[in-house]
Amino acid sequence: MNELLLLRGIQVLLILAMISILTVLIHYIIAHKINPFKRFFTGLWIGFITDALDTLGIGSFATTTTFFKLTKIVDDDSKLPATMNAAHVLPVLLQSLCFILVVKVEATTLIAMASAAFMGAFFGARITKNWHAPTVQRILGTLLIVAALIMVFRMVTNPGAGNSDAVHGLHGIWLFVGIGFNFIIGVLMTMGLGNYAPELIFFSLMGLSPAVAMPVMMLDAAMIMTASTTQFVKEGRVNWDGFAGIVIGGIIGVLVAVLFLTNLDLNSLKTLVVFIVIFTGGMLIRSSFKKDIKQHSHH
Repeated sequence: MNELLLLRGIQVLLILAMISILTVLIHYIIAHKINPFKRFFTGLWIGFITDALDTLGIGSFATTTTFFKLTKIVDDDSKLPATMNAAHVLPVLLQSLCFILVVKVEATTLIAMASAAFMGAFFGARITKNWHAPTVQRILGTLLIVAALIMVFRMVTNPGAGNSDAVHGLHGIWLFVGIGFNFIIGVLMTMGLGNYAPELIFFSLMGLSPAVAMPVMMLDAAMIMTASTTQFVKEGRVNWDGFAGIVIGGIIGVLVAVLFLTNLDLNSLKTLVVFIVIFTGGMLIRSSFKKDIKQHSHH
């Protein structure tokens, strides 16, 4: 019973967060006479595609950056992180809400792990200040690919294992492992590294359904983005062209993807996870070399 109350409580908080962000956005838009409906349809399809993929666990930042560059909807690169955060925060809150409704997850696991990621993100900027980003990307990318291969190996050698629908959370020592893991993920998020692929693979390797990772990672992202969006908006770091379109398209994209995911069986879900994780790992390694080249060409 208490489990249910806690989960309902989180849902109420998510709805309150949505209302408060919407209020901040509307207030700012009115106060600064901004028209967020410029380039509405460009925003609409960008939001739809990126947030649908985001809901499937691919993450929205890399795809959004690509589309922003293609459509030149954001005029200033330094506004990218803030714009992505502010435009995706409502769809992400909705994802979180949907997955807590749809996926059975234990409140302890959900709250402990999401809070750990939040704490990691809170202290992360200070911790990672002097880290060499390309190196971190390479390590994370390699680890993701290795983890995905372990998962493939398990699926081949022991098909159907870990498909128990009975387990909806981590217990004992594993819960602490999960909390430590998520703290690190939170820290890495401040460097712009996503939390989706690592969490999906972590829960899969723990023998849980990757579906359990979804509410956890969505809640992490929702908490972190909520905390930063208000800041970004007030500092005027958001680009408003296509903004309304991205938000509305994003919300539709989330609902479509949630319907798709809830109708997937576990093996298809695991296969999807393997693809996502290898893809993410590959992208990280690729962009790490790009960054290095950039840094060397500046010297």
